[in-house]
Amino acid sequence: MLLAFDTATPLVTVAVYDGDSGLVVAEHVAERAMKHAEQLAPLIDRSMADAGIVRQDLTAIAVGIGPGPFTGLRVGLVTARTLGYVLEIPVYGVCSLDALAVEAVETGAVDGPFVVATDARRKEVYLARYAEDGARLEGPVVDKPAVLATDEPVVGQGAVLYPEAFPRRVGPEAPSAGWLARAVAEERAELHDPEPLYLRRPDADTGHAPKRVS
Repeated sequence: MLLAFDTATPLVTVAVYDGDSGLVVAEHVAERAMKHAEQLAPLIDRSMADAGIVRQDLTAIAVGIGPGPFTGLRVGLVTARTLGYVLEIPVYGVCSLDALAVEAVETGAVDGPFVVATDARRKEVYLARYAEDGARLEGPVVDKPAVLATDEPVVGQGAVLYPEAFPRRVGPEAPSAGWLARAVAEERAELHDPEPLYLRRPDADTGHAPKRVS
């Protein structure tokens, strides 16, 4: 049993994948945005209960490594590493944009080269380019939509937020833990260590030197 979750976007997503049947047997998405710490653990428990398993039944964990905001990624990656350590099972990191690309290809949303663009806040997007089979060709990078504008098909929230820069919106908008699990189980995406892919300094970093205490 593979437990997969992604906290790179405002809504947490969790799924359980049964390797024997090759099916996602449980999947849930958070109902409230920007509540990663409060919702991840309950969603994991709910997904495993729906799948009829306990933590000792898990054989591996897949986690989205971003790119995404510092706080959300930290919640997911710390949880993944902790579970992997306690249960003594492997933890596989996957670029969250790659999971979107796999879903777009497998659902027929694209039939040629395409782009995945997600919200990076600050009126910017994270963007990567993919071949028609879902293999990543370039990126991910972060920049203003106008700088990264393209007429290629665009998967992800970036096309919803910035249609003037990405007029050819197709496919899913947000990463799915179910597709993240499939990408790992079916070896459809590059696997990474469970380390965060930030692409820029954390939002909480003020950039100022500490004041001298007198």
